[in-house]
Amino acid sequence: MKTVLITGCSSGIGLCLAEGLRARGYRVFATARKPEDVAALAERGLESLQLDLDDSASILAAVTEIGQRSGGRLDALINNAAYGQPGAVEDLRRDVLRAQFETNLFGLLELTNQVIPLMRVHGHGRIIVIGSLLGYVAMPYRGAYNASKYALEGLTDTLRLELAGSGISVSLVEPGPTRSKFRVNAYTAYKKNIHPEQSAHRERYVGLERRLIKAGPAAPFTSPPEAVLRKVIHALESPRPRIRYYVGFPSQLFALLKRLLPQRLLDSLLLRISRNEMRE
Repeated sequence: MKTVLITGCSSGIGLCLAEGLRARGYRVFATARKPEDVAALAERGLESLQLDLDDSASILAAVTEIGQRSGGRLDALINNAAYGQPGAVEDLRRDVLRAQFETNLFGLLELTNQVIPLMRVHGHGRIIVIGSLLGYVAMPYRGAYNASKYALEGLTDTLRLELAGSGISVSLVEPGPTRSKFRVNAYTAYKKNIHPEQSAHRERYVGLERRLIKAGPAAPFTSPPEAVLRKVIHALESPRPRIRYYVGFPSQLFALLKRLLPQRLLDSLLLRISRNEMRE
């Protein structure tokens, strides 16, 4: 039985991956940051552990525990945990941007570096990074998240090159809009860290807030988390996993437009989409 560690399993994509891979016969170590979410995962019958990517001690403790439970074997790591910090770039304090990177990049890197030695011992492994459409296309008022996911793309590409020949493959899975609690968590981060009444963007923030609290999908062509699961299964099981997996029509479309359109034309399109979002 192959073993896989998944981060961010409390809901959405992570929970779907954990349950889908368990049903496929994997031994899944499903992790979450909050103890109550770890308990909820256990109630679902999943082998769950606490793992907070903002805490080095938590990362080390989780990897140590998994190593003990699995006899030092880990076949795959799926880096899924992340959150989005909305807000205009000029309204982002240094500590707010740092917090975004702590979870979405620095903690992910530390966990990955803890896991690689377990894979090297056995000469094989799969590292799957859940990136985003916003890792290669920028959208207004998503600057912190954009920056963290752009950085994650560069880090992942470099890691893939450095692990060439080791038996450890590295793949990026890049979803577009996906049904999850992402906007709920983003709204919490927005309310905590952005002060619209003091901002030059306060009028735009009215539309942003409306979008974040909107019930149901906030964007056309929103995919279910099962669409991500299908790509992850290929990345885990194909003898030749792809470097990048685009999930959903928007992800595929903008990957193409990024290559074909002049930057100014692409900017005009992205601004139009953003303005439409704010009006809905």
